[in-house]
Amino acid sequence: MLVVAIAPLAYYVTAIIAAARFFHRERGRSLSSYRPPVSLLKPVKGVDFASYQNFSSFCHQNYPEYEILFAVNDDSDPAVPLIRRLATEFPARQIRVITGAAQIGANKKVNNLIALAREARHHILVLTDGDVRVGSNYLREVVAPFADAKTAAVTSFYRGIAQRSLGAELEAIGASSDFFAGVLVAEWKEGMTFALGASIATTKQWVSKIGGFEAIADMHSDDYELGHRIAKAGGEVLLSREPVWTMYPAQTPRGFWNHQVRWARTVRLCRPGSYLGLIFTHGLPWVVLAAVAAPAKWIAAAYLFAYLILRLVMAWTVGIWGVGDDVLRRKLWLVPLRDAIYFAVWLASFASNRISWGGEQFKMKKGQMVPADSPKSEEA
Repeated sequence: MLVVAIAPLAYYVTAIIAAARFFHRERGRSLSSYRPPVSLLKPVKGVDFASYQNFSSFCHQNYPEYEILFAVNDDSDPAVPLIRRLATEFPARQIRVITGAAQIGANKKVNNLIALAREARHHILVLTDGDVRVGSNYLREVVAPFADAKTAAVTSFYRGIAQRSLGAELEAIGASSDFFAGVLVAEWKEGMTFALGASIATTKQWVSKIGGFEAIADMHSDDYELGHRIAKAGGEVLLSREPVWTMYPAQTPRGFWNHQVRWARTVRLCRPGSYLGLIFTHGLPWVVLAAVAAPAKWIAAAYLFAYLILRLVMAWTVGIWGVGDDVLRRKLWLVPLRDAIYFAVWLASFASNRISWGGEQFKMKKGQMVPADSPKSEEA
Protein backbone atom coordinates (compact mmCIF):
# COMPACT_ATOMS: atom_id res chain seq x y z
CA MET A 1 0.00 0.00 0.00
CA LEU A 2 2.82 2.40 0.81
CA VAL A 3 4.46 1.71 -2.56
CA VAL A 4 1.25 2.05 -4.61
CA ALA A 5 0.39 5.32 -2.84
CA ILE A 6 3.51 6.85 -4.37
CA ALA A 7 1.98 6.53 -7.88
CA PRO A 8 -0.41 9.52 -7.65
CA LEU A 9 2.29 11.62 -6.03
CA ALA A 10 4.61 10.82 -8.94
CA TYR A 11 1.78 11.72 -11.32
CA TYR A 12 1.43 15.15 -9.66
CA VAL A 13 5.15 15.79 -10.21
CA THR A 14 4.84 14.69 -13.84
CA ALA A 15 1.89 17.03 -14.39
CA ILE A 16 3.79 19.96 -12.85
CA ILE A 17 6.70 19.33 -15.22
CA ALA A 18 4.32 18.94 -18.20
CA ALA A 19 2.61 22.26 -17.40
CA ALA A 20 5.91 24.12 -16.95
CA ARG A 21 7.20 22.64 -20.21
CA PHE A 22 4.10 23.51 -22.25
CA PHE A 23 3.49 27.05 -21.03
CA HIS A 24 7.16 28.10 -21.10
CA ARG A 25 7.42 26.85 -24.67
CA GLU A 26 4.15 28.37 -25.89
CA ARG A 27 4.61 31.76 -24.23
CA GLY A 28 7.96 32.13 -25.92
CA ARG A 29 6.59 31.31 -29.36
CA SER A 30 6.04 34.07 -31.93
CA LEU A 31 2.60 34.23 -33.52
CA SER A 32 2.32 33.68 -37.27
CA SER A 33 0.75 36.44 -39.37
CA TYR A 34 -1.51 33.91 -41.14
CA ARG A 35 -5.01 35.45 -41.26
CA PRO A 36 -7.32 33.63 -43.72
CA PRO A 37 -11.11 34.18 -43.61
CA VAL A 38 -12.86 32.12 -40.94
CA SER A 39 -16.35 30.72 -40.33
CA LEU A 40 -17.27 30.65 -36.64
CA LEU A 41 -19.83 27.90 -35.98
CA LYS A 42 -21.92 28.17 -32.81
CA PRO A 43 -24.62 25.61 -32.08
CA VAL A 44 -26.64 26.99 -29.14
CA LYS A 45 -29.58 25.87 -27.06
CA GLY A 46 -31.19 28.27 -24.60
CA VAL A 47 -29.41 30.95 -22.61
CA ASP A 48 -27.54 31.17 -19.33
CA PHE A 49 -26.56 33.91 -16.90
CA ALA A 50 -24.08 35.52 -19.31
CA SER A 51 -25.15 34.53 -22.82
CA TYR A 52 -25.15 37.99 -24.38
CA GLN A 53 -21.68 38.83 -23.08
CA ASN A 54 -20.46 35.48 -24.35
CA PHE A 55 -21.98 35.94 -27.81
CA SER A 56 -20.77 39.52 -28.13
CA SER A 57 -17.17 38.58 -27.28
CA PHE A 58 -16.95 37.02 -30.75
CA CYS A 59 -17.84 40.39 -32.31
CA HIS A 60 -14.79 42.07 -30.78
CA GLN A 61 -12.14 39.98 -32.52
CA ASN A 62 -8.90 41.58 -33.64
CA TYR A 63 -9.19 39.74 -36.94
CA PRO A 64 -9.71 40.94 -40.54
CA GLU A 65 -12.48 38.72 -41.96
CA TYR A 66 -14.82 36.21 -40.37
CA GLU A 67 -18.48 35.27 -40.20
CA ILE A 68 -20.47 34.08 -37.17
CA LEU A 69 -23.06 31.39 -37.82
CA PHE A 70 -25.46 30.41 -35.02
CA ALA A 71 -27.71 27.36 -35.11
CA VAL A 72 -30.73 26.77 -32.86
CA ASN A 73 -33.26 23.96 -32.89
CA ASP A 74 -36.20 26.29 -33.66
CA ASP A 75 -37.21 29.96 -33.74
CA SER A 76 -38.68 29.80 -30.23
CA ASP A 77 -35.26 29.26 -28.65
CA PRO A 78 -34.52 32.03 -26.07
CA ALA A 79 -31.14 32.61 -27.75
CA VAL A 80 -32.75 33.91 -30.97
CA PRO A 81 -33.62 37.44 -29.66
CA LEU A 82 -30.05 37.80 -28.36
CA ILE A 83 -28.59 36.81 -31.71
CA ARG A 84 -30.84 39.29 -33.52
CA ARG A 85 -29.83 42.01 -31.06
CA LEU A 86 -26.20 41.11 -31.75
CA ALA A 87 -26.71 41.52 -35.50
CA THR A 88 -28.28 44.95 -34.93
CA GLU A 89 -25.58 46.22 -32.59
CA PHE A 90 -22.71 44.90 -34.75
CA PRO A 91 -23.83 45.59 -38.35
CA ALA A 92 -20.24 45.31 -39.65
CA ARG A 93 -20.12 41.66 -38.60
CA GLN A 94 -21.48 38.88 -40.80
CA ILE A 95 -23.94 37.23 -38.43
CA ARG A 96 -26.49 34.62 -39.47
CA VAL A 97 -28.80 32.25 -37.59
CA ILE A 98 -29.90 28.85 -38.88
CA THR A 99 -32.88 26.86 -37.61
CA GLY A 100 -34.45 23.51 -38.33
CA ALA A 101 -31.38 21.32 -38.80
CA ALA A 102 -32.19 17.83 -40.06
CA GLN A 103 -32.18 15.15 -37.34
CA ILE A 104 -29.40 12.97 -38.69
CA GLY A 105 -28.26 11.50 -35.36
CA ALA A 106 -29.04 11.43 -31.64
CA ASN A 107 -26.65 14.30 -30.88
CA LYS A 108 -28.61 17.49 -31.59
CA LYS A 109 -25.52 19.66 -31.28
CA VAL A 110 -23.83 17.71 -34.09
CA ASN A 111 -26.99 17.91 -36.19
CA ASN A 112 -26.67 21.68 -35.93
CA LEU A 113 -22.96 21.51 -36.79
CA ILE A 114 -23.80 19.60 -39.96
CA ALA A 115 -26.18 22.38 -41.02
CA LEU A 116 -23.68 25.09 -40.06
CA ALA A 117 -20.82 23.48 -42.00
CA ARG A 118 -22.98 23.38 -45.12
CA GLU A 119 -23.67 27.11 -44.79
CA ALA A 120 -20.09 28.12 -43.94
CA ARG A 121 -18.44 30.23 -46.64
CA HIS A 122 -14.84 29.77 -45.55
CA HIS A 123 -12.40 26.88 -45.43
CA ILE A 124 -11.35 27.25 -41.79
CA LEU A 125 -14.05 26.32 -39.29
CA VAL A 126 -13.91 27.38 -35.64
CA LEU A 127 -16.35 25.55 -33.38
CA THR A 128 -17.27 26.92 -29.95
CA ASP A 129 -20.01 26.03 -27.49
CA GLY A 130 -22.82 28.44 -26.73
CA ASP A 131 -21.55 29.17 -23.21
CA VAL A 132 -18.02 30.14 -24.31
CA ARG A 133 -16.49 33.62 -24.04
CA VAL A 134 -13.24 34.63 -25.76
CA GLY A 135 -10.61 37.38 -25.70
CA SER A 136 -10.05 39.76 -28.61
CA ASN A 137 -7.02 37.82 -29.92
CA TYR A 138 -8.75 34.45 -29.84
CA LEU A 139 -9.08 33.97 -33.60
CA ARG A 140 -5.51 35.12 -34.24
CA GLU A 141 -4.23 32.52 -31.80
CA VAL A 142 -6.24 29.49 -32.92
CA VAL A 143 -5.97 30.15 -36.67
CA ALA A 144 -2.25 31.05 -36.92
CA PRO A 145 -1.04 27.41 -36.54
CA PHE A 146 -2.80 26.51 -39.81
CA ALA A 147 0.01 28.30 -41.65
CA ASP A 148 1.72 24.90 -41.25
CA ALA A 149 0.04 22.43 -43.58
CA LYS A 150 0.48 19.65 -40.99
CA THR A 151 -1.94 21.33 -38.59
CA ALA A 152 -5.38 19.72 -38.74
CA ALA A 153 -7.02 20.97 -35.55
CA VAL A 154 -6.35 23.39 -32.70
CA THR A 155 -8.15 23.06 -29.37
CA SER A 156 -8.19 25.23 -26.25
CA PHE A 157 -8.24 25.12 -22.47
CA TYR A 158 -11.19 26.81 -20.77
CA ARG A 159 -11.29 28.94 -17.64
CA GLY A 160 -14.32 29.03 -15.39
CA ILE A 161 -16.81 31.81 -14.72
CA ALA A 162 -18.98 30.36 -11.96
CA GLN A 163 -22.10 31.60 -10.24
CA ARG A 164 -22.05 31.65 -6.45
CA SER A 165 -22.69 27.96 -5.90
CA LEU A 166 -20.49 25.28 -4.38
CA GLY A 167 -21.37 22.85 -7.16
CA ALA A 168 -20.51 25.35 -9.90
CA GLU A 169 -17.22 26.22 -8.21
CA LEU A 170 -16.28 22.57 -7.72
CA GLU A 171 -16.90 21.86 -11.41
CA ALA A 172 -14.66 24.75 -12.43
CA ILE A 173 -11.97 23.67 -9.97
CA GLY A 174 -12.10 20.09 -11.24
CA ALA A 175 -11.48 21.11 -14.83
CA SER A 176 -8.62 23.53 -14.19
CA SER A 177 -6.85 21.69 -11.37
CA ASP A 178 -7.23 18.06 -12.42
CA PHE A 179 -8.62 17.44 -15.92
CA PHE A 180 -6.18 19.82 -17.62
CA ALA A 181 -3.29 18.20 -15.77
CA GLY A 182 -4.16 14.96 -17.53
CA VAL A 183 -4.43 16.79 -20.85
CA LEU A 184 -0.96 18.28 -20.43
CA VAL A 185 0.58 14.94 -19.48
CA ALA A 186 -1.02 13.35 -22.54
CA GLU A 187 0.22 16.20 -24.77
CA TRP A 188 3.75 15.67 -23.47
CA LYS A 189 3.90 11.89 -23.54
CA GLU A 190 1.89 10.96 -26.64
CA GLY A 191 0.79 14.15 -28.35
CA MET A 192 -2.77 15.39 -28.68
CA THR A 193 -5.05 12.65 -29.98
CA PHE A 194 -8.34 14.31 -28.96
CA ALA A 195 -9.94 17.74 -28.70
CA LEU A 196 -11.63 19.75 -25.95
CA GLY A 197 -15.20 20.78 -26.70
CA ALA A 198 -15.19 24.42 -25.67
CA SER A 199 -13.12 25.42 -28.72
CA ILE A 200 -11.97 23.45 -31.77
CA ALA A 201 -10.56 24.99 -34.95
CA THR A 202 -10.23 22.76 -38.01
CA THR A 203 -10.81 22.86 -41.76
CA LYS A 204 -13.47 21.65 -44.17
CA GLN A 205 -10.87 19.36 -45.72
CA TRP A 206 -10.16 17.54 -42.47
CA VAL A 207 -13.84 17.30 -41.55
CA SER A 208 -14.42 15.73 -44.96
CA LYS A 209 -11.55 13.27 -44.43
CA ILE A 210 -13.25 11.79 -41.36
CA GLY A 211 -16.62 11.46 -43.11
CA GLY A 212 -18.02 14.85 -42.18
CA PHE A 213 -19.80 15.73 -38.96
CA GLU A 214 -22.36 13.11 -40.02
CA ALA A 215 -19.86 10.43 -38.91
CA ILE A 216 -20.16 11.55 -35.28
CA ALA A 217 -23.86 12.46 -35.23
CA ASP A 218 -24.67 9.62 -32.80
CA MET A 219 -21.63 10.13 -30.58
CA HIS A 220 -22.05 11.69 -27.16
CA SER A 221 -18.47 12.98 -26.82
CA ASP A 222 -18.43 14.70 -30.20
CA ASP A 223 -15.47 16.91 -29.23
CA TYR A 224 -13.31 13.94 -28.26
CA GLU A 225 -14.40 12.01 -31.34
CA LEU A 226 -13.71 14.90 -33.71
CA GLY A 227 -10.15 15.35 -32.47
CA HIS A 228 -9.49 11.62 -32.15
CA ARG A 229 -10.67 10.82 -35.67
CA ILE A 230 -8.65 13.67 -37.14
CA ALA A 231 -5.54 12.38 -35.32
CA LYS A 232 -6.21 8.81 -36.53
CA ALA A 233 -6.53 10.14 -40.08
CA GLY A 234 -2.98 11.54 -39.81
CA GLY A 235 -3.73 15.13 -38.84
CA GLU A 236 -1.80 17.02 -36.18
CA VAL A 237 -3.94 18.21 -33.27
CA LEU A 238 -2.46 21.13 -31.32
CA LEU A 239 -3.22 22.56 -27.90
CA SER A 240 -3.51 26.34 -27.97
CA ARG A 241 -1.90 28.63 -25.41
CA GLU A 242 -5.01 30.85 -25.66
CA PRO A 243 -7.66 29.70 -23.17
CA VAL A 244 -11.33 30.59 -23.46
CA TRP A 245 -13.91 31.01 -20.70
CA THR A 246 -16.87 28.74 -20.05
CA MET A 247 -19.84 29.25 -17.75
CA TYR A 248 -20.69 27.17 -14.69
CA PRO A 249 -24.26 27.96 -13.60
CA ALA A 250 -25.55 27.41 -10.07
CA GLN A 251 -27.04 23.98 -9.50
CA THR A 252 -28.56 21.87 -6.78
CA PRO A 253 -26.45 19.20 -5.03
CA ARG A 254 -28.40 16.53 -6.93
CA GLY A 255 -27.91 18.33 -10.24
CA PHE A 256 -24.18 18.63 -9.55
CA TRP A 257 -23.89 14.95 -8.69
CA ASN A 258 -25.87 13.79 -11.74
CA HIS A 259 -23.84 15.99 -14.08
CA GLN A 260 -20.53 14.76 -12.70
CA VAL A 261 -21.55 11.10 -12.88
CA ARG A 262 -22.86 11.50 -16.44
CA TRP A 263 -19.62 13.12 -17.58
CA ALA A 264 -17.48 10.50 -15.80
CA ARG A 265 -19.57 7.64 -17.18
CA THR A 266 -19.21 9.04 -20.69
CA VAL A 267 -15.41 9.19 -20.34
CA ARG A 268 -15.37 5.62 -19.02
CA LEU A 269 -17.39 4.31 -21.95
CA CYS A 270 -15.32 6.21 -24.53
CA ARG A 271 -11.88 5.38 -23.12
CA PRO A 272 -12.32 2.41 -20.72
CA GLY A 273 -8.62 1.59 -20.37
CA SER A 274 -7.56 5.17 -19.68
CA TYR A 275 -10.45 5.63 -17.28
CA LEU A 276 -9.46 2.60 -15.22
CA GLY A 277 -5.93 3.99 -15.09
CA LEU A 278 -7.25 7.14 -13.42
CA ILE A 279 -7.36 5.20 -10.16
CA PHE A 280 -3.61 5.82 -9.89
CA THR A 281 -4.11 9.59 -10.14
CA HIS A 282 -6.53 9.78 -7.20
CA GLY A 283 -4.08 10.85 -4.54
CA LEU A 284 -6.41 11.42 -1.58
CA PRO A 285 -7.82 7.90 -1.11
CA TRP A 286 -4.42 6.30 -1.65
CA VAL A 287 -2.60 8.44 0.90
CA VAL A 288 -5.41 7.93 3.43
CA LEU A 289 -5.01 4.17 3.02
CA ALA A 290 -1.22 4.53 3.22
CA ALA A 291 -1.55 6.58 6.40
CA VAL A 292 -3.73 3.87 7.95
CA ALA A 293 -1.25 1.16 6.92
CA ALA A 294 1.87 3.12 7.90
CA PRO A 295 4.00 1.52 10.64
CA ALA A 296 4.75 4.89 12.25
CA LYS A 297 2.88 8.17 12.72
CA TRP A 298 5.61 10.20 11.05
CA ILE A 299 5.31 8.06 7.89
CA ALA A 300 1.53 8.57 7.86
CA ALA A 301 2.00 12.32 8.30
CA ALA A 302 4.61 12.40 5.52
CA TYR A 303 2.20 10.83 3.03
CA LEU A 304 -0.62 13.21 3.92
CA PHE A 305 1.70 16.21 3.79
CA ALA A 306 3.16 15.11 0.44
CA TYR A 307 -0.35 14.77 -1.02
CA LEU A 308 -1.44 18.19 0.19
CA ILE A 309 1.67 20.03 -1.01
CA LEU A 310 2.09 18.30 -4.38
CA ARG A 311 -1.62 18.38 -5.17
CA LEU A 312 -1.91 22.11 -4.46
CA VAL A 313 1.31 22.88 -6.35
CA MET A 314 -0.05 20.95 -9.35
CA ALA A 315 -3.37 22.79 -9.14
CA TRP A 316 -1.61 26.15 -8.94
CA THR A 317 0.84 25.39 -11.75
CA VAL A 318 -1.74 24.03 -14.18
CA GLY A 319 -4.88 25.97 -13.32
CA ILE A 320 -3.67 29.32 -11.99
CA TRP A 321 -0.22 29.99 -13.46
CA GLY A 322 -0.95 28.11 -16.69
CA VAL A 323 -4.61 28.47 -17.58
CA GLY A 324 -5.31 31.55 -15.43
CA ASP A 325 -8.51 30.29 -13.82
CA ASP A 326 -9.84 32.88 -11.36
CA VAL A 327 -12.26 30.46 -9.68
CA LEU A 328 -9.37 28.19 -8.72
CA ARG A 329 -7.30 31.20 -7.67
CA ARG A 330 -9.99 32.18 -5.16
CA LYS A 331 -10.97 28.68 -4.09
CA LEU A 332 -7.73 26.71 -4.11
CA TRP A 333 -8.51 25.40 -0.64
CA LEU A 334 -11.48 23.43 -2.05
CA VAL A 335 -9.23 21.11 -4.07
CA PRO A 336 -9.08 18.30 -1.42
CA LEU A 337 -12.89 18.40 -1.08
CA ARG A 338 -13.24 18.17 -4.84
CA ASP A 339 -10.85 15.20 -4.87
CA ALA A 340 -12.90 13.37 -2.25
CA ILE A 341 -16.13 13.92 -4.17
CA TYR A 342 -14.63 12.97 -7.51
CA PHE A 343 -13.36 9.64 -6.16
CA ALA A 344 -16.95 8.84 -5.19
CA VAL A 345 -18.05 9.96 -8.68
CA TRP A 346 -15.41 7.71 -10.26
CA LEU A 347 -16.79 4.71 -8.36
CA ALA A 348 -20.42 5.63 -9.13
CA SER A 349 -19.71 5.81 -12.86
CA PHE A 350 -19.42 2.01 -12.99
CA ALA A 351 -22.99 1.47 -11.79
CA SER A 352 -24.61 1.74 -15.24
CA ASN A 353 -24.06 2.28 -18.95
CA ARG A 354 -27.08 4.58 -19.15
CA ILE A 355 -27.01 8.39 -19.25
CA SER A 356 -29.66 11.09 -19.15
CA TRP A 357 -29.04 13.87 -21.69
CA GLY A 358 -31.33 16.61 -22.91
CA GLY A 359 -34.23 15.10 -20.97
CA GLU A 360 -33.87 11.73 -22.72
CA GLN A 361 -32.46 8.39 -21.61
CA PHE A 362 -29.69 6.74 -23.62
CA LYS A 363 -27.50 3.70 -23.35
CA MET A 364 -23.92 4.05 -24.53
CA LYS A 365 -22.50 1.59 -27.05
CA LYS A 366 -18.93 2.19 -28.20
CA GLY A 367 -19.39 5.91 -27.55
CA GLN A 368 -22.69 6.08 -29.45
CA MET A 369 -25.92 7.19 -27.84
CA VAL A 370 -28.68 4.63 -28.33
CA PRO A 371 -32.18 5.62 -27.11
CA ALA A 372 -32.98 3.49 -24.07
CA ASP A 373 -36.28 2.32 -25.54
CA SER A 374 -34.68 1.32 -28.86
CA PRO A 375 -34.25 -2.42 -29.63
CA LYS A 376 -30.56 -1.66 -30.24
CA SER A 377 -30.21 -0.63 -26.60
CA GLU A 378 -30.63 -4.26 -25.57
CA GLU A 379 -27.28 -4.89 -27.24
CA ALA A 380 -25.56 -1.97 -25.48
